[in-house]
Amino acid sequence: MSLTLLNVIFAVVVAIAFAALNAAYLVWAERRGAGRIQRRPGPNINGPFGLFQPPLDGLKLMAKQLTIPGGADKILFVAAPVLSMFPAIMSFVTIPFSEMIVAHNMNVGLLMIFAFASSGSMALLFAGWSSRNKYAMMSAVRSVSQAVAYEIPMLITAITIVLMTGTMDLMEIVRQQGPSILHWNIFPLLTNSHNLLMPFSFLIFFTCTLAETNRAPFDLGEAESELVAGFHIEYGSMGFGLFFMAEYANIVIGSCLTTILFLGGWHPPLPFLGFIPGVVWFLLKIYILIATFIWIRWTFPRTTIYGLLNLSWKILIPISLFNLLLTAGLLKVF
Repeated sequence: MSLTLLNVIFAVVVAIAFAALNAAYLVWAERRGAGRIQRRPGPNINGPFGLFQPPLDGLKLMAKQLTIPGGADKILFVAAPVLSMFPAIMSFVTIPFSEMIVAHNMNVGLLMIFAFASSGSMALLFAGWSSRNKYAMMSAVRSVSQAVAYEIPMLITAITIVLMTGTMDLMEIVRQQGPSILHWNIFPLLTNSHNLLMPFSFLIFFTCTLAETNRAPFDLGEAESELVAGFHIEYGSMGFGLFFMAEYANIVIGSCLTTILFLGGWHPPLPFLGFIPGVVWFLLKIYILIATFIWIRWTFPRTTIYGLLNLSWKILIPISLFNLLLTAGLLKVF
C-alpha cells in the first residue's frame, strides 16, 4: 500500500472525527446562541455550561434501533444517510488548513469540492423517495430545486476567482492573497482584477452557502412548521444522526471555501501578526463565519419557496454573471 494512499486513509479518519466533533459542539453552540438571542437558557444541566450534552445525545442516538417504515425502499433508505456524509468527508481531504496542514492537495481541488457537493442532492432525493412519505417527498423536491438554483451563482462566483488567480488549486489561491487584509480577494483595489464588485461576490457566495446547507432563512427543505421535519422525517437513530452530521460538516466546508476564496485562507489580517500559526487564523475565520450562520438562523424569518427561487434565478445569477464578465474585461485591460 503506497504512502499516498495511507495518507488519504488517515485523512479520511481524521475528517470523520473532525466532522463528528464539529457536529456535536456546533449543535451545543447553536442551542446556547439561540437561548442567548431569545433570552432563555440553553443546555446548562449536563456538565459546566451543558458541555456534556452533545456526547450524551450522541450516545442516545447510537443506542437507538434504526427502524425502516413499511413500504420503504430499504436499500435507498439505508444508503441515503451514508451518501449524505460521503461528499462532506471527501471534501475535507483537499482543504488546506495551513501551508503544511492538508491531506492531499490537488491542482483541481476547487472542482473536486463542487463535484462532491453536487452529488449531495442525490442523498436528499433518495431519502425523500425511499421513505414513501408525502411530506418527505415534497421536502426532497424542494431541497433539490433549491440546490440546483443556488449552485449556479455559487459556481459562477467561484469561476470569477479562478479567472483572477488562474488556478483551481486551493493552496495557490490562498498564496496569491498576501499576508494583509487589503490583499484578500474580498477587497477589490489591490487584487488582480481591480473589480469593485468583489464584496458583492463575497455576499453572493455566502448567501449561496446558506441556501446550499439548508440553513434559515433558506431552510425550505426542512421547514418544520410546513413539512413536519423535512426529508428525514422517517429517520431515527444514527440515520438521523448522519444527516445531522452532514449538515454541520457542509457548514464547515462552506465556511472553509469562503475563507479560502475571499478571506485570505491562513494569512493573518496584518503582517505583524504573522507569528501566530496559520491554522489558528484559518480556524478563527471559519468559526466567525459559522457564528454568523447561527446568528442569521435565529434572527431572520423563513422566506417562501417562490421568494427563495426568485432570489437566485432573478437576482443572484444575473449579478454573478455580470461580475464574471466585468472581471474578464478588467483582467484583459489591466
